[in-house]
Amino acid sequence: MRVVLQRVKRASVTVNNQVVGSINEGVLILLGIETADTQEDIDWLCGKICRMRIFNDADGVMNLSLEENGAEALVVSQFTLHASTKKGNRPSYIKATRPEQAQPMYEQFKTKLSGMLNQPVACGIFGAMMDVELVNDGPVTILVDSKRRE
Repeated sequence: MRVVLQRVKRASVTVNNQVVGSINEGVLILLGIETADTQEDIDWLCGKICRMRIFNDADGVMNLSLEENGAEALVVSQFTLHASTKKGNRPSYIKATRPEQAQPMYEQFKTKLSGMLNQPVACGIFGAMMDVELVNDGPVTILVDSKRRE
């Protein structure tokens, strides 16, 4: 399971000219699910996201976590995070999980994250063409992969 985590001042997702999810200060989480992912990946990644100290404290130092800051989260599914670009010019998505297996895992991820944060998590619509808008704060953009925990 792979995420691009972006600290934002605000972010939103629009589908068919309708805003389906939006947040103010918090994190935009672009989530890619691969075939080898399990509940253990969900649990580890949600914990990592909640505890990662990427928000400024009173001294302006990135010393507060999403949990401590009480900021919001917006989750958007993005299978293209598992693109392989080793051969040719057309990315291969062979490692990305098929939608029928990925969607339940996406739902489990959102539920787990919401429970850990004790607040609702905004989201896009799985499988839809989405317009994602954000104002990156910092900018702070971090890549996290549950298969690369070392």
